Amino acid sequence: MGRVAYVNGRFVRHADAAVHIEDRGYQFADGVYEVWAVFGGRLADSPGHFARLKRSLGELRISAPMTDAALTIVLNETLRRNRISDGMIYLQVNRGVAPRDHPFPNPEVSPSIVITAKAIDLAASEARAAKGVGVVSVAENRWGRCDIKTVGLLPNVLAKQTAREAGAVEAWFVDDLGLVTEGASSNAWIVDADGVLRTRDIQANILRGVTRNSVIRLMADSGITLDERAFTLEEAKSAREAFITGAGSLILPVVRIDGAIVGDGVPGPVAKRLRALYIGEASVRAA
Repeated sequence: MGRVAYVNGRFVRHADAAVHIEDRGYQFADGVYEVWAVFGGRLADSPGHFARLKRSLGELRISAPMTDAALTIVLNETLRRNRISDGMIYLQVNRGVAPRDHPFPNPEVSPSIVITAKAIDLAASEARAAKGVGVVSVAENRWGRCDIKTVGLLPNVLAKQTAREAGAVEAWFVDDLGLVTEGASSNAWIVDADGVLRTRDIQANILRGVTRNSVIRLMADSGITLDERAFTLEEAKSAREAFITGAGSLILPVVRIDGAIVGDGVPGPVAKRLRALYIGEASVRAA
């Protein structure tokens, strides 16, 4: 059996999945999304993702397409039909289908929902983490509500393309003050030259990463201290360690920034420890 998608109440072949031409997600990027990591066929960090989804929908005044309990059933059925053990699942909720006009449809229309899933080669993921990856810096040019996980990702797409063309995996946005905000699809972290673990606080214009929150909880449980304080690009380049977090990357060490070697040029002990703790906990929950 090939891949299967869930689209507006129906499971369909991935190749046949489609949305209406006047879906506002397609025409206005009027929608939100969530991505879960999947371990052993189970959703990772599920409460955090549901909470963020609810918040994003509320900020855009889009009605929830179903209850959390019903959505959990659909997400798990999508995993089952795709025979996913380790991988990722993607959910998108758009405002719905209506004649093209900028204001919200009146009367309100039913939201549209799409869910897809794909397997991930964990061995390949571990090999990449063991080697470390490169990032490049790009100017911050996104809108002022990056705390909402919307599908309006064109600046992120361009940043990712810049990274790819430079042989890097991720791009870090840098604001007008020279401070790193976050990655194009991840949160950014360093262990600075003084050995202090730092990441941008969520009062800044960044996404409130679910994996980020889980890593912070793991730190507290493990006695690792964190300073939620912004850092400059130059501080990152001179740091002992750097890494990124996200549902797709988990905890991924960064060993190059704009071509400059970070630390010893190999994944550092803090990033390696946090990755092992995170995957270990996720695997136990999935068992």
